[in-house]
Amino acid sequence: MSNFWSCYIIAIVALNIGLCLWLLNWTCKISSDEKGGETTGHSFDGITEYNNPLPRWWLWLFYLTIAFGLCYLTLYPGLGKYPGYLHWTSHGAHDQEQMEYEKQYAPMYAAYYAVPLEKLAKDSSALQVGNHLFEINCAACHGSDARGARGFPNLTDKDWLHGGSPQQIEETILNGRDGQMPAWGPILGEQGVKEVANYALSLSDRKVDPALATVGKPRFAAMCAACHGGDGKGNQAIGAPNLTDTIWLYGGDEATVIKTITFGRNGHMPAWKDTLGPERVHLLAAYVWSLSNSASP
Repeated sequence: MSNFWSCYIIAIVALNIGLCLWLLNWTCKISSDEKGGETTGHSFDGITEYNNPLPRWWLWLFYLTIAFGLCYLTLYPGLGKYPGYLHWTSHGAHDQEQMEYEKQYAPMYAAYYAVPLEKLAKDSSALQVGNHLFEINCAACHGSDARGARGFPNLTDKDWLHGGSPQQIEETILNGRDGQMPAWGPILGEQGVKEVANYALSLSDRKVDPALATVGKPRFAAMCAACHGGDGKGNQAIGAPNLTDTIWLYGGDEATVIKTITFGRNGHMPAWKDTLGPERVHLLAAYVWSLSNSASP
């Protein structure tokens, strides 16, 4: 924070406190033609307004509030660059709480980290902790039930873009994944895209236009087979999806597939290695793997 903005904040805070004190003193000195205990002449719905001063305890409560504010600003940061007498910061408080958390729970995570993923997925207590980690870090994209949404994979089935083994899942969570489907619209043209879309849909026995699918087959072989394979079954090494099943990440109707081929898709799974650490990722991977493998204790 620059010196200008620091001084600006200090001035605004001081002005507000000063105005509050002035307003309290001013209201105490206001004179009126009516004497105390008499009405002001205002009456509505059977309620009459009397000319009585505010109770002393009420005024003192305001003064105590201002005094509390001054004490707070002395002890804690609130006046520009002034750090406060206690030098408290939200970052420091967070780091302190994190240290206490690590001290308390690090041995538990270390013990779980030493257990193989397949065995860990059968431990109900470990899965309970893994579920907690999932709800905090993963549910925003994959849903609290882990069934995903448009553009976010369902983690409860057997369909995996980069492989569904425990080790592959752990690798995905640790380092993240990036998926890119190039835009073929400028190359294929509107008609070419429609032909390839119909052929791609025919691979999963969808109802398509046979004439368009026939013309789209060689186009698919030339443009798409490098990633999805000549049979359309995909390639987990590069995250290319299987086109022969009924699972579609962005939707499997003709209009959506045409849009995907025309404009391409870009998917990003963030890396959690630095955020969670390998111990928590290990536990989280065991939980995710258990969702599609019926690993009951």
